Amino acid sequence: MEANETKRERAILAGLAASSMDGHERSSDVTMEELAALVETAGGETVAVLLQSRPAPDPHSFLGDGKVKELKELLEANECELAVFDNELSPSQMRVLSEELGVRVLDRSGLILDIFAQRARTREGQLQVELAQYKYLLPRLTGMWTHLVRQTASGGSSPIGTRGPGETQLETDRRHIRRKIQKLEEELGEVRKVRGTQRRRREKNAMPVVALVGYTNAGKSTLLNCLTGSDIPANDRLFDTLDTTTRRLRVDETQEILLSDTVGFIRKLPTHLIEAFKATLEELQYADVLLHVIDIANPEWPEQARVVDELIRQLGAETTPCIRVYNKCDAYFGILPHGEDTVCISARSGEGTAELLRLLSERLDRGRRRVTLRLPYAAAALLDTLNREGAVLKSEYTEDGVELEAIVPPEIFGRVKAYIPGYVEPKEDWET
Repeated sequence: MEANETKRERAILAGLAASSMDGHERSSDVTMEELAALVETAGGETVAVLLQSRPAPDPHSFLGDGKVKELKELLEANECELAVFDNELSPSQMRVLSEELGVRVLDRSGLILDIFAQRARTREGQLQVELAQYKYLLPRLTGMWTHLVRQTASGGSSPIGTRGPGETQLETDRRHIRRKIQKLEEELGEVRKVRGTQRRRREKNAMPVVALVGYTNAGKSTLLNCLTGSDIPANDRLFDTLDTTTRRLRVDETQEILLSDTVGFIRKLPTHLIEAFKATLEELQYADVLLHVIDIANPEWPEQARVVDELIRQLGAETTPCIRVYNKCDAYFGILPHGEDTVCISARSGEGTAELLRLLSERLDRGRRRVTLRLPYAAAALLDTLNREGAVLKSEYTEDGVELEAIVPPEIFGRVKAYIPGYVEPKEDWET
């Protein structure tokens, strides 16, 4: 190891499988493995894992007293300074555990926020993460500050005129954080306005939007690279993509789309994180089609797909047409899924992508046609209509008029067909 390499933090993981919990909130060997992957993504190292089963969480310390003692012994024996819980802890539980264990305590939500803070690159992404962190921090302030003393003195020995409640540092910090939250929400509101303007421009240009969604590390960025020839980083780690990336993609000879990669979803994703990221994820509500990328080589894929479907529902995009894209089919040896709006691919090798483009083309086909037109100047007013309701791909002004290529929706095709060189009206079946 090089001398200048950053020392990795050593952590003990803890989880609880309580029968009183909702099934999706309980910890299991699978969720603990995922938590270990999150710790590694954050730059840490998992030393040991402790998983407890009991009827209900302890309201005071979350785990039972015996397990808390065992966890402390593990931390001391392995010289660890971090305990990471797979479940969400209440502010009071986090405070109690920090005191009893004598180390920093993080829950799953706090760990995910830490990773997001590391990965956000654009100003928008950083704003979203900061907002989520402040909302997470606000109820957990007590016990996290060493300076929680009154700004004015208190107690019987206090000087006259300085007794009374005063304003605690805690209250000052809370007011400061609330102001920060308000400011961040205002800034993100401005981001949404810009996105709305961009979206209206795309709609005007008749450019459909297709959004890639899926569980984290399912292969969305790899698929985007495969389809568009881009070189977006696509590493085998959780939350490798945070900031939305959009590329143009020609689906067929008449259809060009905008293909957007989005942040990967994960089980037990903090609610305030979903709220903070709505400025990005709201794109899903306005997408013409969703491509739900599923890592079929992962034994947990049915549960991962369920998590994504539920988050799509929470974001209000459940009515958007969706194609299920089963990725890594070359590493799967069972019976491959099949059916309507289903395709099996390998984003790494390109296998199955032609079928995916065919399905996309069918889904996006609204009867539009790509045509060559020769508009005389007397009919040049149609150019405005084509710009407004269709998509003009290229145009050239000549002595006789305007020659152009355009994608024409069916509602205006009848008005321009007379200007298609050599166009012949197709005969009906009954005509001879």
